[in-house]
Amino acid sequence: MANAQQRRQIPAHRTARPARFTVGRDKGGRWIVQDREGRVGGLFINEAAALHFAAEECNHNPDEICRAGTTLDFAPLARSSGNIH
Repeated sequence: MANAQQRRQIPAHRTARPARFTVGRDKGGRWIVQDREGRVGGLFINEAAALHFAAEECNHNPDEICRAGTTLDFAPLARSSGNIH
């Protein structure tokens, strides 16, 4: 009986859905926002503007925004879409 109960348990190692937006700086020190699908993003003059943009795009859900642990590269985002503003 214990084995049957153990098989029905949901694994504890499930990972949460990744944040939609990553906010960070590029090698030149500019602030970048990138979404995980490469559809939305941009370069920003300061951190507050980058965070404001990301917050507006995800209805102010803090779980949808993460800070980059390393520098970001804007080039992959530019290659994925010709309509970046």
